[in-house]
Amino acid sequence: MSIVDTTEINFEVERVELWRLDTLERAGYDAESAAVLAASSEVDLHRAVSLLERGCGVDLALQILL
Repeated sequence: MSIVDTTEINFEVERVELWRLDTLERAGYDAESAAVLAASSEVDLHRAVSLLERGCGVDLALQILL
């Protein structure tokens, strides 16, 4: 893999994390919690958002997701 390929992959990963971060913050997560969840590729974004939409608190949602 070339340096260009690696740079492009890193850029794409960063873009996805920023998109996840924005989505989680808009759903109601505080900045720190959203950053932790956004950086964790194992966390299902739709489930994270859905938990808050259904009335789950951020602390409990973090316990469930992490």
